[in-house]
Amino acid sequence: MDDAFILAHVDHTLLAATATWAEIERLCDEALTYSTASVCVPPCYVAPISKAFPSVNICTVVGFPLGYEVLSTKTATGRSAIEDGASELDMVINLADVKNGQFAAVGAEIAALKAVAGSRILKVIVETCYLTESEKIVLCGVVTDAGADYIKTSTGFGAAGATIDDVKLFKANIGVNVKIKAAGGIRTREDMISYLEAGCSRLGTSSAVKILTGGESQGY
Repeated sequence: MDDAFILAHVDHTLLAATATWAEIERLCDEALTYSTASVCVPPCYVAPISKAFPSVNICTVVGFPLGYEVLSTKTATGRSAIEDGASELDMVINLADVKNGQFAAVGAEIAALKAVAGSRILKVIVETCYLTESEKIVLCGVVTDAGADYIKTSTGFGAAGATIDDVKLFKANIGVNVKIKAAGGIRTREDMISYLEAGCSRLGTSSAVKILTGGESQGY
């Protein structure tokens, strides 16, 4: 598996609260130079990137990183991001609904964000570090039935990040139209290869460019 193939599956990520425009510019320059799948950035940077880097594929986050905003806030965030130029949305589910067993509400939220996204990609972050195995399995069905494009392991801001076991569990339980994104704690070339070989179509990491090309890591 060559470096170009790996980078083509990377959402080159900078979601730090203190991210500066100079750092975002460098992220976008790297994304163009190394042909990453996208840049994944805070919503406040979507419009400036769209203006300054019109050829960059922009992914942004909704309900990040805790997920407990009300649905109207999440849909408004998603709609604004798309109007600003985002092509992909990574939403965090409401984990309180999960823990209360309100999976229908989780599904309705995902479906509402997919309606906002339309033909654009919607990735659903389930934050595996806070879930039981049975909850993960149920959520695979919920994400599938709600029409999302991806199930994503983690925000990178929780108690732990992606694991190969979780990716394998997802692969065994999601629908045929749902892809997998692993994020959080992906720090080596070997990690990236392992996740891609396990069935991931995207990797969320700030480290890929630095590791594979000697560039500068921005920090997840």
